[in-house]
Order: sequence, then structure tokens, then C-alpha cells
Amino acid sequence: MATDDRNPDSVIEKGKARLSPPPLYKVMLINDDFTPMDFVVKILRHFFLMDEETATHIMLQIHNEGAGICGIYPSDIAVTKVKQVNEFSRQNQHPLMCVMEKE
Repeated sequence: MATDDRNPDSVIEKGKARLSPPPLYKVMLINDDFTPMDFVVKILRHFFLMDEETATHIMLQIHNEGAGICGIYPSDIAVTKVKQVNEFSRQNQHPLMCVMEKE
């Protein structure tokens, strides 16, 4: 133990602070009957930085299963991605929904 020179009565203990990792959230796209498949691929490539093959695979999963995971992120990044995708979809007049769910 060491003493603090500014206050001789205080004691500073050395220890390891344990930080838990931030909670993670799945960012998902929800299938609808109106958004074109090529627009979904465009979203996946632009906002989630996927290559063409991966984006096509995820798009088909969304189409066939009703939803697909685009990525897993800490809360602030997940919120930002959801907002960006939903705004971009609306600007392009598509009802595509992007949502997040706790991992």
C-alpha cells in the first residue's frame, strides 16, 4: 500500500479493475413484400460493408426466413446503424425495416 502525500491519512490500494464488456445487440433486417432484393443487397454492402456474395446470402436468408442478422454491435453502434438504414430506406421509398435485439 502507498500513502497519498496530499492527505497522509488516505491509502491507495493497487488492484485490477474488472470491466465487463458492453452488451451486444443484433442488427437485423425484416422481410417485406415490397422492397426489391437488389436494394437489400445494396443496404448490406453499403451500411454493413459486406462483399457481394455475403450480402446476397444474407438477403436470401431475409427473404426465405423473414429476417436476417446483419451484424452484432455495442448499443451505440447498433442504434446508429438501425437509424441510418431506416432513414435510407424511407428516402428511397421502401418499407424495409431494420431493428436491433439484445444478444
